[in-house]
Order: sequence, then structure tokens, then C-alpha cells
Amino acid sequence: MADDGAGTPGVVNPVVFFDLVLGGEPLGRIKMELFADNTPKTAENFRQYCTGETKNAQGYPQGYKGSKFHRVVSGSCSVALCYFHLHRWGRGNLIQSRQIKDFMIQGGDFLNGDGTGSACIYGTKAFADENFKLKHDTAGLLSMANSGPNSNGCQFFITTVPTPFLNNKHVIFGKVVDGMDVVRKVENTRTRGEKPATDVVIAQSGEM
Repeated sequence: MADDGAGTPGVVNPVVFFDLVLGGEPLGRIKMELFADNTPKTAENFRQYCTGETKNAQGYPQGYKGSKFHRVVSGSCSVALCYFHLHRWGRGNLIQSRQIKDFMIQGGDFLNGDGTGSACIYGTKAFADENFKLKHDTAGLLSMANSGPNSNGCQFFITTVPTPFLNNKHVIFGKVVDGMDVVRKVENTRTRGEKPATDVVIAQSGEM
């Protein structure tokens, strides 16, 4: 994970977790460090949706607890196709179409559960890209899903391989520090298209 600039000195990065279940059966816990020292706004948005401390218009807690991982992109996927799925706003600048075996798992749409929902803690549906200092050069990175520039909301993905074609397009704001085996279980679950055949649910989430 290359870094073009050091994080803010003295900032303690929070660690959050997901407890996942597949078809009601426990899969395990994923622990993630959030890079508050590098992307404080993006990290805080994710942290509050992990803890449920943010309330919706009706005054009820909203966040990742009870939501699903709605997309698992694995098997044989071309770079160009994967890029298109994450960037429906345009054709992008990819000139390659090589095959990659795996890509990522995506979740965070606690509104609609299908990748169409967007919300953030800042009073709008989306917020701006914070920076692109960190690069998608390894598995286990936590990065924002989006529908184009400056359209960050509640959806995120975890990389399962290096994905350099996403550099400078998606904001990395954390990494898996424990439970990469659980990420692999989600990655290898049976799918229909890109949707898990059996729901992968975040049964519990919070801050360590």
C-alpha cells in the first residue's frame, strides 16, 4: 500500500469490526483499522455506520448492522468489465482488458441492499473524494465504492487482490487487520452473477 504522504502525527486510528453470517451460520469476525490519520472524514463516516450512532430522519440508528454484502466479484473478470461495474458514469480510461481471477467484495447499502442506496453522516447523499494518497496495491484494503467523482456515501469494498486500475478513482480509508480468512470465505461463496446465492449479512458491527 504505497503512501504519497505521511498521516497526521498523533492521530489514533480506530479499529472497527463486522461479525458475518452466511445463511444464518456464523462466518467469523473481520477487524478493520480506519485511516483517520490520512482520510479522517471518510474514516469517520464509516466508523459511525459501524457503531450505529448516526440516526435517520425518524430518529432510529442506521448503519451496517443487518446489511448485506451484495456483490462478490470473483472467478474470471476482465479489468475493463470490473471497472465498468464500479464506474457506471462513464467509460473510463482503461485500455487493457486482461483477465484477473478475483477482485473484491462490496457492501454497505443498508438503504436498499442492492447497490443503489447512498447516504453519509454529513447531511447529504454523498461527499467529496478526500484524497488518493494510498494505492490499491494489495488485498485487504478498505475503499469507497462510488458512482463517479465525489460521490462517496455508505458503500465500500474490500480488495481481494491488488487492483491498480482503481487508483486515483476510489478513496482507500482502511485495511483488514484480522479476519482476512473471513473475507476469503465471502469471496468464495456461491454467487448468481455477482450476487451471493445465500445472503452474507453483517450480524453485528461496532468499534473495538
